[in-house]
Amino acid sequence: MTSPFPVYIGFDRREPEATEVARLSLDATSSIPLRVTELREDELRAQGVYDRPFRMEGQQRFDVRDGKPFSTDFSFTRFLVPVLQEFDGWALFCDGDFLFRADLKDLVALADDSKAVMVVQHRYEPPETTKMDGQRQERYFRKNWSSLILWNCGHSANAALTRKEVNHRPGSFLHGFQWLEDDQIGAVPEQWNWLEGWSSPDIVPSAVHMTRGVPTMPGYENIPYAEEWRTYLTAGQKLRAL
Repeated sequence: MTSPFPVYIGFDRREPEATEVARLSLDATSSIPLRVTELREDELRAQGVYDRPFRMEGQQRFDVRDGKPFSTDFSFTRFLVPVLQEFDGWALFCDGDFLFRADLKDLVALADDSKAVMVVQHRYEPPETTKMDGQRQERYFRKNWSSLILWNCGHSANAALTRKEVNHRPGSFLHGFQWLEDDQIGAVPEQWNWLEGWSSPDIVPSAVHMTRGVPTMPGYENIPYAEEWRTYLTAGQKLRAL
């Protein structure tokens, strides 16, 4: 019997519907068994795995250790996936604001054991200064590469990404994959991390990333694939009502 493939979805307390849609769309489209885990910051803190302190300025969070703003509960916790997997096997991480439209089997088939991670290598330079519910839209090296990561947790280079490193390294180090050599970062086709508002409409997305905001947020109600996203949201609401 094939073991379920591990998938970690970022969970943010302000938009639980987004994670629900990501999970439901994964379940609906995948032909391979999955073990889906929501990365919940409060649970990771309670387990003693995550301890980065932050401060608030209005609605904006700032990481105390590097002094920089960050926008979601899973901004740093995504880098704990190798730790959570006990540095063994392959796993997928995705942000909570994903809508999956194609079989995950096709993404998993791209896994290259010579690579430590595999990502869509965007050249993302958004013109906006804010996103989501007023969070800062920061520009940084390799922006959005870390929003979908096919992790080779057992790769020797990822052994450097210990719990202590994730909890103390600057966000720029982590999101820039700076514990790796360039040739240890594999490429995934853009269709698997299709950025709403940025990626070409000529690309048929296998996974839509609503990185600026999901359709329940003001201003994003009519973005591409919003109706498809709302179909899953409605299905989730009906399931909870049973």
